[in-house]
Amino acid sequence: MRKAELSRTTNETNIKIEINLDGTGTANINTGIGFFDHMLTQIAVHGLFDISIEAEGDLHIDPHHTIEDCGLVLGETVNQALGDRRGITRMASAYVPMDEALGHVVLDLSGRPYTVISVPWTAPIIGIVPTSLLEHFFESFAITGRCNTHARIIYGKDNHHMSEALFKAFGRALDTATRIDDRRLDQIPSSKGNLV
Repeated sequence: MRKAELSRTTNETNIKIEINLDGTGTANINTGIGFFDHMLTQIAVHGLFDISIEAEGDLHIDPHHTIEDCGLVLGETVNQALGDRRGITRMASAYVPMDEALGHVVLDLSGRPYTVISVPWTAPIIGIVPTSLLEHFFESFAITGRCNTHARIIYGKDNHHMSEALFKAFGRALDTATRIDDRRLDQIPSSKGNLV
């Protein structure tokens, strides 16, 4: 099984994450931010990853550092679980509807981080979470997860629904991109011969 565990402590946050890429969708997530926990659970459940996240952050200031650092640590944990990325499918996309909202995420586990996000948010905050921080989570994940991420809401009205469609689509796309392709078990999925 492809698993990894990572801890990171700074003056702003203390985060421990465990992941099993070949899991069953079990989520044990506690960041201290209820809405964010709900979104991270969508990645686990719909990506069929077993994810455990324990995070303590300076929430007395705001949720920025906790959300950003969870993205950084989760991305690095996935990166470590993938190893040299030998045999993975590498590129994948997923569409997910959530009531009136339609989310679309395209990933390339190319080793080159880049993020493009387009969401027509209708308010600047969901609960205590600024919508800009949800986008920043994906940007942070892409940096340490070493992946190209394109995420968009094609249409939608309710911010909760749009966010949930995005996180579910991300989980589904990440599941497919990290899967082992039996046709290239021993091969790096790149014409260059590596994914650096």
